[in-house]
Amino acid sequence: MDTEIELKFLVSDNEVPLIPALITQFAKTVTNKPAKNLTNAYFDTPNRELRALDIGLRTRCCNDECEQTIKLAGEVVGGLHQRPEYNLPIQSGRPDLLAFDANIWPHGMQLESIAENIFPIFSTNFIRRTWLIETDSGTKIEVVLDKGEIAAQGKMEPINELEIELIEGNKEDLFLLADHLIKQAGMRLGLYSKAARGYRIADDKPLKPNKFIGFVPLKSQVTQEQALIATVSYGIQFVQKHEQCYFNKPSLKTLKRVIDGVSLIRHAFWLFDDIVDKSSTESIRNELKWLLSELAWVENAIHLKTYTSKRHAYHKKLNQFPELAQVITDLQDVQPTPTDIEDLFHCTRYNRLILSLTRWLVDRAWRKNWDQKALSAAELPVTEIASQLFDKDWQELKNLLPQDKSLSEKDYLHVRIKLENTLLSGNCLGKLYDKETRKAFRTPWIDIVYGIYELETLAYLYQLCQSQNADELQEVQAWLKQKSDFLISAMEQSRQSSMHSEPYWF
Repeated sequence: MDTEIELKFLVSDNEVPLIPALITQFAKTVTNKPAKNLTNAYFDTPNRELRALDIGLRTRCCNDECEQTIKLAGEVVGGLHQRPEYNLPIQSGRPDLLAFDANIWPHGMQLESIAENIFPIFSTNFIRRTWLIETDSGTKIEVVLDKGEIAAQGKMEPINELEIELIEGNKEDLFLLADHLIKQAGMRLGLYSKAARGYRIADDKPLKPNKFIGFVPLKSQVTQEQALIATVSYGIQFVQKHEQCYFNKPSLKTLKRVIDGVSLIRHAFWLFDDIVDKSSTESIRNELKWLLSELAWVENAIHLKTYTSKRHAYHKKLNQFPELAQVITDLQDVQPTPTDIEDLFHCTRYNRLILSLTRWLVDRAWRKNWDQKALSAAELPVTEIASQLFDKDWQELKNLLPQDKSLSEKDYLHVRIKLENTLLSGNCLGKLYDKETRKAFRTPWIDIVYGIYELETLAYLYQLCQSQNADELQEVQAWLKQKSDFLISAMEQSRQSSMHSEPYWF
């Protein structure tokens, strides 16, 4: 068995010619292997039983020699792929699952039934160029450039990716090479394997953005440290998924999901501060703050787009005021374009941030300044701290939103960040609790957050009217104030009833 430890990059045609020189700059010695034309087929059952177990089954042929490969469930974090891999030679193009050691398979797997029902799902065909490099410290790294296509159901997607795999030596050198490639060529870290892409094409299930941030998949028996790792890993993958969704189909709401993922990672550093010393995350937190600042315009852009949509109830009213409509149009015209955002996701600073997060996880960097107290906290079951954290958040929220006080627009706008952070704690740890009870408690508060977003937009439009200083906009200002008052009234009713809800963590 081999365990792959590799980093994947998505490269453009412009970057391909730079690769040999970049490798030579980095390495002590470089061995250039002959290019190969690789023909691959991926197999599964009609019910995708292997996919359900996160098992990949592939045959690969080159120059009349074929092998079959099994890849078992592993980890993918920020472009770093780690998966157990087993290879055997075969005489034909059809794999033989029974030829593998019986001990590699997950417990309870119906091996014989699966072996009888497998068939080719999709193919990948590409030319592979390979360089074996050795660093000054003796680390050996394989650098592989694949250029070709994935084919399934009469559809095709291009393959244009670079993989660097640790063969022998120190993982530090793998990350140093990755940083060198990002810095010099602006390469973008890749999340999805060829197999994942192939299944999406074969099953006609294109990558789509999530509607919500969702919940970190935690099991009740995990420790606080394991929960930290799971949360940051979830956040990185969430950001990278929606980065790719944006390249597939640019959308403001997809960018909002990127913001959500970044916010979750930042929140995790705060949530697990018993075991995460601030010094271990200072540079990363600064870069996350930078990324959020680059995307700070997105929420207002979403609201402006919503209000100017022909399907929105306010569209007709706003269109009665051409002065305001023109101001909104002017604001939309100066928003970053899809090309600007793609440049952001390609830029060195963004990709070094993703690489830094990945390295922080792989190196367990939070352990460097641990004392006995932090060590003990890390080993605690996360269920022991979750309720305490939720209790603290809930009490702070009740203090900010006293039940006997009527809240104004200013009050709601002031409390938004705290309310969002409280809900983010639920995204991190809420999976530990009953789904229906959790949903019943959280839904009204989520609605209030959306109400605050709408209040912010109404306030923003109101300010735009004021800045124009036009008598014609007095009417729309009065109308916006009326809408704000109506929204606050609805939010107040929801808040008052929610205060009596039984918390789901009790």
